[in-house]
Amino acid sequence: MEAKRQGILSIVPTPVGNLEDMTLRAVRTLKEADLILAEDTRTSSVLLQHFDIHAKLLSHHKFNEHETVGMIKEKILAGANIALISDAGTPGISDPGFLLARECAAEGIEVMTLPGPTACIPALVSSGLPCDRFCFEGFLPQKKGRLSVLSSLSAEQRTMIFYESPYRLVKTLEQFAEVFGPDRECSVAREISKIHEQHVRGTVSEVLSHFREVEPKGEIVIVVSGARQQARGEHKNKYREMGERRGDESSEEE
Repeated sequence: MEAKRQGILSIVPTPVGNLEDMTLRAVRTLKEADLILAEDTRTSSVLLQHFDIHAKLLSHHKFNEHETVGMIKEKILAGANIALISDAGTPGISDPGFLLARECAAEGIEVMTLPGPTACIPALVSSGLPCDRFCFEGFLPQKKGRLSVLSSLSAEQRTMIFYESPYRLVKTLEQFAEVFGPDRECSVAREISKIHEQHVRGTVSEVLSHFREVEPKGEIVIVVSGARQQARGEHKNKYREMGERRGDESSEEE
């Protein structure tokens, strides 16, 4: 008798805002899954109903993932195809998913991750800052170690991406001004892929001034230029100023 083939773990991104960002492949994968692991089953139920997906749901989040990972592996090894989703975006990117993916990979289980929605890449590309090299920092520690992390990034040369709560945005920008300097270029994107999507660009001090006057709301992504990028920008500005002065001097001579 032929042994039953083991199943696979599919990691499926879901929209961060606009439901039209859901891919055809993501819908098909979820419809074909024997079980869907969801960060919040109530939130995910709305999405699944919209796309007429009726697979069984199981809660899988950061508070229970250590307890459920063994059971999930056993189901996959027994032949179940299981899909993992988060409330929004790609699981594992500041959401549960890393532990399960690591444990399944270590067990020799196929882990298939679908390309799809995430907030950090649209925010980066729309920022106008260099995106050929960047580092994703996610959420900073809320209290202990926060300034230490920022200090360690002060000389980072790549563009940096952070996630932040609207309630801590002003405080975070104040700390950026203190550690990175008030003239460091940055962009704050909020509500990516939603009706009220907005991008506020400028120096850290300029963006900070804006959000001191306008209360930030929604999901926040902060993109900050790297140290070397800032140095290049200052060099270009200085060179441009020298050119302008030379132009003025030439006009006076004429």
